[in-house]
Amino acid sequence: MEKAVSVNVRAEMEKLSPEQLKAVKEQTDMEVNLLQDSLNNIRTATARLEVASSALHDLSLRPQGKKMLVPLTASLYVPGTLHDAHQVLVDVGTGYFIEKTMPQAKDYCDRKINLLKSNFDQLVEVASKKKSIADEAGAVLQAKVKQLAATTS
Repeated sequence: MEKAVSVNVRAEMEKLSPEQLKAVKEQTDMEVNLLQDSLNNIRTATARLEVASSALHDLSLRPQGKKMLVPLTASLYVPGTLHDAHQVLVDVGTGYFIEKTMPQAKDYCDRKINLLKSNFDQLVEVASKKKSIADEAGAVLQAKVKQLAATTS
């Protein structure tokens, strides 16, 4: 099936002018770059959620009354005391926090990680297809340029 699609794409590309092929290649290259950026963002978000899940596990093992540093931002921590390790606040985005039990919070992190991994796999597939289209456009363009050079010589 993949070969048939590739043959059809190549046949359609061979009908295009060199200028159109160049535009197709530039467009698909730009789309591939945007998809790569999205993949990097998903990787970063997944890593953050995995760290959060690990932190939840570590927090659940600490005794009540334990002194610790509480993160306010990525680089600002304030001293605090653990009051109740069974209830935590979960950042659900755009500045909203929801109070959840420890198992609910772990489940939330796991579901988000699974969703991101699924999205990552889908984006990898799309990026791969776009990359092959860009490569195909480049190959057809090179062939046309060589053909034009040969006919003008």
